[in-house]
Amino acid sequence: MLKRHSQLVLSLLFLADMAVTGMAWLLAYYLRVVVQIVPVDPQKGVPDFKHYAAAIPVVLVVCALCYAHRRLYVPRREGTGLEEVTDIALANAYAAVVLVAIAFFYREFSFSRLVAGLFFAGNFLGLVAERALVRMALRSARRRGLNLRHVLVAGAGKLGQSLAERIEKNTWTGFKVVGFVDDAADRQGKEIHGVPVLGKLDDIPSLCAQKEIDHLFVALPLEEHARLADVMELSAEATVDVRIVPDLLSFATLNAHIGDFDGLPIITLRESPLHGWNRVLKRVFDLVFGAIFVVLWAIPMLLIAALIKGLTPGPVFYRQERMGMDGRVFKMLKFRSMRVDAEAETGAKWATADDPRRTPLGAFLRKFSLDELPQLFNVLKGDMSLVGPRPERPEFIEQFKKTVPKYMLRHKTKAGMTGWAQVNGWRGQTSLEKRV
Repeated sequence: MLKRHSQLVLSLLFLADMAVTGMAWLLAYYLRVVVQIVPVDPQKGVPDFKHYAAAIPVVLVVCALCYAHRRLYVPRREGTGLEEVTDIALANAYAAVVLVAIAFFYREFSFSRLVAGLFFAGNFLGLVAERALVRMALRSARRRGLNLRHVLVAGAGKLGQSLAERIEKNTWTGFKVVGFVDDAADRQGKEIHGVPVLGKLDDIPSLCAQKEIDHLFVALPLEEHARLADVMELSAEATVDVRIVPDLLSFATLNAHIGDFDGLPIITLRESPLHGWNRVLKRVFDLVFGAIFVVLWAIPMLLIAALIKGLTPGPVFYRQERMGMDGRVFKMLKFRSMRVDAEAETGAKWATADDPRRTPLGAFLRKFSLDELPQLFNVLKGDMSLVGPRPERPEFIEQFKKTVPKYMLRHKTKAGMTGWAQVNGWRGQTSLEKRV
């Protein structure tokens, strides 16, 4: 019954789309010929309506095929409005190419390019408005308990519970979780967050029939994925729609998403959070504000440099190897706050609050983080960003990655002058786990 209702909704949606497209075609002719938003050339005369009327069936058929190609008549309960707008735009673009090609080979009449432009603009806006109204009406109905789809979740573990919570929270999708199925003996007959465990995985066919299940969501943890083939066979007996939720909760994910490589789905678990325009904008931000800060701090930095040179023997700046984005090592610049031979005997050593290696001026600089100011030049050079995880020395990283799980993930983005640890005042001897 529910599937028949779904087909009815999609059929009505198709008819509404065709009505919008037909009206957009007629409106384009009306604006061009009757309203004359651009005056008609007297030598060419007014375009004959009969040619435009005769073209309506061709326009509707071509547009309908393009809409279907962009899957505008497939249920979109989980989809977003932006995805639908994108598909409408692409369908219009396909239709434009086909219709222009047909008009080019049709020699008996020359269609107005202005009418065509008005049509495609009006058709796009009309379809977007119509689909938005339909989406609002359906969401309103679903919140009132109408147009619902019954869902059975295979797997009552952490992943399945997370899925059920999301479904219950997003009532606009119209999904209603009827229950879980799980093979764990200690979960049988219990309720998890108000959702009952109805049986085991082998009970899927009978439960789908008894509970009138429309969708089966398979949310098995990685250790139970050996049963995935069994679940697929069992679900085939029930004629329900099946969706698989990959268990990504077991991994430390960074911008996880599902992509497509020549028709093969690929799950990306870890990827730099900054790509494309986001990366460009962040670089522009660093360059603009980095340059501003250099100008604002120029006089204080010159004064600090003069004090270091005058009060302590040795160079003004201290260059130290740090690990940045993608594990690339660079030379980080600081005002020297310790003796020149500070690590001659001890080697690489973590700085402490009362570090005896510091000079009196260095202690003052470190107290107010003024020794970090030269890193503005690292920012302008591109080694660092104004905001990001603080870079560490390669010697320390070899230790950290053995004790802190997923520590190296912080190197998927550019190191920063200031980050979470600095904002909270965690530096020096603060525990590594807390700062990371």
